[in-house]
Amino acid sequence: MPTISVDKYDLFEALGRKYTTEEFEDLCFEFGIELDEDTENEERPIVDGVQEPPQLKIEIPANRYDMLCFEGIALMLNIFLGRQPTPNFRLTQPANGNLQTITVLEDTTKVRPLVAGAILRNVKFTKKNYESFIALQDKLHQNLARQRTLVAIGTHDLDTVKGPFTYEARPPQDISFVPLNQTKKMNGEELMAFYEKDRHLGRFLNIIRDKPVYPVIYDANRVVCSLPPIINSDHSKITLDSKNVFIECTATDKTKLEIVLNMMVTMFSVYAADPFTVEPVKIISDHNGQTRITPNLSQRTETVEVDYLNGCLGLSESAESISKLLTKMAVAAQPSSQDPKALIEVTIPPTRADILQRCDIMEDVGIAYGFNRLPRMTVTKTVGAPLSLNKLADIVRLECGMAGWSEVMPLILCSHDENFAWLNRKDDGQTAVRLANPKTAEYQIVRTSLIPGLLKTLRENKGHSVPIKVFETSDVVYKDPAAERRARNERHWAAAWYGKASGFEEVHGLLDRVMTMLRQAFLTHDEGLATAPGKAIDFDVKPVPTKRDGYWLEPVDDEPTFFPGRAAAVHVRLGGETRRIGEFGILHPTVLENFELKYPVSTLELNLEVFL
Repeated sequence: MPTISVDKYDLFEALGRKYTTEEFEDLCFEFGIELDEDTENEERPIVDGVQEPPQLKIEIPANRYDMLCFEGIALMLNIFLGRQPTPNFRLTQPANGNLQTITVLEDTTKVRPLVAGAILRNVKFTKKNYESFIALQDKLHQNLARQRTLVAIGTHDLDTVKGPFTYEARPPQDISFVPLNQTKKMNGEELMAFYEKDRHLGRFLNIIRDKPVYPVIYDANRVVCSLPPIINSDHSKITLDSKNVFIECTATDKTKLEIVLNMMVTMFSVYAADPFTVEPVKIISDHNGQTRITPNLSQRTETVEVDYLNGCLGLSESAESISKLLTKMAVAAQPSSQDPKALIEVTIPPTRADILQRCDIMEDVGIAYGFNRLPRMTVTKTVGAPLSLNKLADIVRLECGMAGWSEVMPLILCSHDENFAWLNRKDDGQTAVRLANPKTAEYQIVRTSLIPGLLKTLRENKGHSVPIKVFETSDVVYKDPAAERRARNERHWAAAWYGKASGFEEVHGLLDRVMTMLRQAFLTHDEGLATAPGKAIDFDVKPVPTKRDGYWLEPVDDEPTFFPGRAAAVHVRLGGETRRIGEFGILHPTVLENFELKYPVSTLELNLEVFL
């Protein structure tokens, strides 16, 4: 969770009284946040000859974007304490009646397609609220904006630029301006080289560095305002003397864009001459049908059942009582006109982007009522239960552990060679899910077999005494065009024996033990079992209702992973249907060489999902 540091006595002044550390800690607990630290009795740094004032470090829930700054914390706590009503955030028209505009050109779709803007008029900055304004931008960039990849915020002194504005995408060498707090004009390529080793901005360069065009915002005089998501222009930088603030946000995610812009304007519109008012900006984006007025400060309305709220919390409150509780959480509520006793209409302000569904409203009711006051409940009915697949896997894991085998948990990602070439297997291009942009050669695909992970584990532990017996019960992933996400997981069980002897009989014994535990009898030819017509791993499922269920082994000669003549396929018949579920055997010497193993290895891998 993000931790916000605020001036202790400034916050107490905003709350109308002084608190002891214990009292404020209790207040934070009641509101659902946590006081992490009070620095008053600790050594504090000295900045410009003045010791830093005592700070309260408060942990904020990750989805409470409205509390990422001093203003938001003070506002929400004052509403919770009943000292202040929920503000009515509203849009106001400019004095001349003409909205500022940002015209979006089509080339921006190649890099960052979305933009939004707003204006705060007649803002009065002090050193403290100016620093809070900048800090909120940083917190939003780190949190919701995912290090500027989803949204980037630019703030400008509107009096230094002239609208209308344009949002364009141009080759880096064609963009030239003086970056923030610099004196030298640079083009896009020079700027990338200049900030490459910068500790703050260097980590954002890769967002657009390899793009053929860079996003840029110009004013009416073709003055560069910003190069999102990297840096603003020094020409339009905000100072303590700035009165009119132009805020623009560029993004790749529309929902995050609206939330970030709403947080910026709602938190700092309190400093406008007319508090809680925002001047909108018109976005002209005809090429993709995104022409609109921003920000959108309209309120959302949800209807929630009284019985649901009471049932979840163990209460028996009326609709009127619950409505009063919700007002403490900056949410307006009243009994519904459709059914005043059974339904509540909840009006959600733009600051509460964390409220997505009725369970979020129920949580707010619980906080407002007081978690410590909630009655104790004994849950006698529940739908919770282990997934059948996990339950089966746990049974197999327990049995392997009792047999003296050690469980390992390798990563699900591996290199392409480890999954195919090193096992003497060929990639048909239709099996493995590839990563589009792997960071290293070790993590290129999602594994289709558990064997590479086991062999890498043996390689890293080959200094230990032998034999080494390891197993894993986990998922592999296959491409599946019929699935919703074009891929599916499949639960497998695999084991590997590494020692001076082949260990084939050890792996065979483990297979028999697990199959016995799964109540699968071993079938022989004397019991009417005929040799399978084909040995392909995906041979057709054939119902044979006249034959008993169980499993049997068949020799495998065409699997290059194993030593010739030292491998077997495992087949099962369940409910009259037969299928091949895996294979085991002694690994081929070239496989051992690829994984740098000097002793023989026998492996086993089965698909567990057939037993469900």
